[in-house]
Parts: sequence; C-alpha cells; structure tokens
Amino acid sequence: MIDEAALNTLFHDARTHNGWLDKPVTDNQLQQIYDLMKWGPTSANCSPARIVFVKSAEEKEKLLTCMAPANVDKTRSAPVTAIIGMDMEFYHKLPQLFLHADAKSWFAGNQPLIDVTAFRNSSLQGGYFIMAARAVGIDCGPMSGFDPDKVNAAFFAGTAVKANFICNLGYGDPDKLFGRSPRLSFEEACKVV
Repeated sequence: MIDEAALNTLFHDARTHNGWLDKPVTDNQLQQIYDLMKWGPTSANCSPARIVFVKSAEEKEKLLTCMAPANVDKTRSAPVTAIIGMDMEFYHKLPQLFLHADAKSWFAGNQPLIDVTAFRNSSLQGGYFIMAARAVGIDCGPMSGFDPDKVNAAFFAGTAVKANFICNLGYGDPDKLFGRSPRLSFEEACKVV
C-alpha cells in the first residue's frame, strides 16, 4: 500500500489544470512519464498509445488551430501539450509485445476489433499517462475539445495513428483552478452483485 502523501498526489489533491506557471517541463521529465506509463497493463499487451509532445512555438501554433476556442489559451500557455494517439496498426507489434500466442492473427482483417481495442487501450494508457505525470510532479489538463481530423492531418499524416485526446502538462497555476467539483457516491456509481 502506498502512503497518504502518494495517494494525495495521485488522487486526493489531483486537479485538472487550466492555467500554468512559467516553468519549463524538461525532456527528461517527459521520458520519465513515458517510462512509468508504459508498464500499465493493456489487453494482450497491445500498447497502442503513441504520444506527440508539443513544445516548440511553431508546433504549438499549429496545434492551436486544431483546438476548440475554450481550449486555445490554456493550451498556448502550457509548457507542453501531449497528443495521446492510438496506433490503428498496433497489432503489427504484437509478435514483439505478446509472446504467449499469435495475437496478431486475432486482429488482422478485423477492423471493428482493431478500432475498439485501439481506442479502449490507448484511453487506458492515457489514464496511466496522467498518473505517471502526477507521480513525477507534473500537473495535467486533459481535454477532448479539439478537431481530431485537423490534429491527425497536422501531427499524424502518413501514419496509422489517430488522435484520442490531448493533455496539457506543466506546473499548474493555483490561482486559475476552478472550485473542486463533486463526485458520485459509491452507491450512485457502483453495484456489488
């Protein structure tokens, strides 16, 4: 069991940030985030998430044209914006990643299974990504307010990768946080059968 301080970092004090302090996030920190999140389990170890870390001013401007109006300023001010993508040809890596069976054959030619597996597991990896970022002291601002076709054309052209969601990274400005929103109770969200 992890201690209360770790629980606070990962869950109790975790917030979705909308404003950022002028403090850089290093490439080493981005590597640390990936090196933690990659260990989270996925079905058949398929690991479909692919990440583009947008840091440069030129690439950030390109990304801003893809964002919903409400997400432009917070994305502009974030030191890094991660595009969490999903490789729609992830199954080609299964001979490398899943040694227990011929898992590639499960997917080849089965587009509905490819689609749902890529989306489900890249979303799961996106959750690991957020937890890993928090674990290394980086605040997160995940969002889905963007034009996926524009993001795909701008950042994944010529590949089998499609955008799943976007997550700003940095050191959150506590003065720009909304009040904490309520959550559903156990009784409202869960059933034990």
